Order: sequence, then structure tokens, then C-alpha cells
Amino acid sequence: MMREFLHLTRALADPTRLRTLLALRGGELCVCQITELFGLAPSTVSKHLAVLHQAGLVTQRKDGRWIYYALPHRDAPVAVREALDWVVKTLGRSPEALADRKRLDAIRRCDPSDLCRKQLRA
Repeated sequence: MMREFLHLTRALADPTRLRTLLALRGGELCVCQITELFGLAPSTVSKHLAVLHQAGLVTQRKDGRWIYYALPHRDAPVAVREALDWVVKTLGRSPEALADRKRLDAIRRCDPSDLCRKQLRA
């Protein structure tokens, strides 16, 4: 119990991870979409996602060469559901979250393979 709590609190102690959770409210995203949203290196985004996944705050699935992340289903542990609710209630209408949502609308319209190619060239 203590270990899970520490994973959860550690995962919530970073602005990029909080923004990632808020971005996933609109549905699953592939790593390249999250990378595009934050303008970070793919390896940095992957590390953040690994921390979130270890804490149970996101789920992942692989489809070909892409890995998609989503918020967990309602059968997630109570602590995870409550943490996600707290994040949304506290930060869901923050200026950062609103700006991210606007950028994400444009990113979702892009083909993920185009985003991946663009990121490989950078």
C-alpha cells in the first residue's frame, strides 16, 4: 500500500505529467502526439509516461509501431480514480490545460505517421 501511494504521489509531482493526464481526458494519444504537444524529446516523454504507467494513472496499448496511452477505466483502484478526479477538479480549467486542449485539437487532426517523421528529422 505504501509503495503504491509513493508511486502515485511521485507521478503527480511533475507539471508535464499533470498536463499529460489532463490531455488524455479527450481520449487516447500516441507518444508522438504527446511529444508534439509538449515539444519535448521522445525519450523524455517516454520517461514521463513510464512513471505515470507505473503509478497506474495511465494504460498503454501497442498498435504496430505506435504506443497509445489512455486514462485507466473505472475499474482502476480507488486511489487512482480519486487522484485523477483531484487533478481534473483542481487543474482542468487552468490556463495551461486550456492552451494544451486547443493545441491538441490541431495535433489530433494530423496523421501520427507524419508527426513521427517530423520528430525523427528534428
